Amino acid sequence: MGFFGGLATGVVGAFSEAWAEVRVHRGRVLLSLIGVGVAVCALTAVVAAGSVAEQALRETSERSGGRAATMGINAFTDDGSILPAEDIRTAFRTAVDRYDIGYASEHGYGEQQVRLPGGRQSVPTETVDIPFGQMHRVPLLEGEWFTTSDERRLAPALVVNERLWESIGSPDLRSHPTLTLSATNEVTAVVVGVTPSPSFDLAPSMFMLASQARALQSPEQQALYGTPQFEVWVPADIAEPLGARLSADIRGQLGDGVQVDAFRNDYGEQNAESLRQVQLIIGGIALLVLLLGALGLVNIALVTVRTRIREIGVRRTFGATAGRVFLAVMLESVVATVAAGVVGVMLAVLLIRNPITTEFLAQGITDVPPFPMSAAVVGLIAATAVGALAGLIPALVAVRVKVIDAIRY
Repeated sequence: MGFFGGLATGVVGAFSEAWAEVRVHRGRVLLSLIGVGVAVCALTAVVAAGSVAEQALRETSERSGGRAATMGINAFTDDGSILPAEDIRTAFRTAVDRYDIGYASEHGYGEQQVRLPGGRQSVPTETVDIPFGQMHRVPLLEGEWFTTSDERRLAPALVVNERLWESIGSPDLRSHPTLTLSATNEVTAVVVGVTPSPSFDLAPSMFMLASQARALQSPEQQALYGTPQFEVWVPADIAEPLGARLSADIRGQLGDGVQVDAFRNDYGEQNAESLRQVQLIIGGIALLVLLLGALGLVNIALVTVRTRIREIGVRRTFGATAGRVFLAVMLESVVATVAAGVVGVMLAVLLIRNPITTEFLAQGITDVPPFPMSAAVVGLIAATAVGALAGLIPALVAVRVKVIDAIRY
């Protein structure tokens, strides 16, 4: 048998012996291991729940500020005069095509007079382009987001919120329900999608394609809404240099006296960093509980070593080295805490992945993340480390046992 074969046999034998001793003394270590298992479960669950909460926070942020990296682009003059909206649109589209940016959208706010069963009502309206839905991860309750076929409709397409949909009787979208918009002349629009409304949101609102909204506005109304806003979604690693190039390109097209700003709209990473800080605080509390469990395990292990002085002395008599005795006692603690850690991780998985917890943590999440393996690894590493720390002092005590002590005991 070679060196590595002997080493492997020794390690396996040491672990087997440690497990056998844990089984023999299971009554003494059970209560302390319960604390370790609960702490590992808490630590693993905190890491796993943090992953789900981080995804929820990221999606919420993306719906308001856009995915990373979404950049807003604004143009304004040095003297405060209003730039022609069509000139800005042309410059923006030219720059987007030049840099081959696949996701770009106009984004504006306005109102539309809508005829509802309760009478005519002014409904807040966001004017966007088709890519906006994916850029901002717009969720849909019914129907679908705008498509290129909607741009060619003779009747404008609308994506309404749940409250506006309920106000017209929650019709089946396959029946192509319509709303009457009061522009310069009354216009019939088709509802193609419905976005969910939070319970606190009682007001109707809707999305409309920017090109169709402009077609319904008089020149005076278009001037009233001022300079249009634009957004692009680009890779985060090139956002800064690309934003500078877009600003320079658009400014060059619009001429002297014009300033163009390109800035990040998304706040997902900053929010995620705040969440990670909360995770660290809660994880620190779980580690403290884990250390308290380890103290109990140390006390139990010390008592166990005291009762095994004769056994340890006999081993030393038959040639067991100090290193072998140290490793055996140390591994007893490690094996016990790893076993408790495995149970704790399994409980954490059951806790996080059960339907009730998932529904609570993942409210409004489109892409629910799987249980993170990193959480299980963290739990097992923590259990192993605690076992090693808890077994260190008893192992040192065991090494100091002498053959004469065993005879006197």
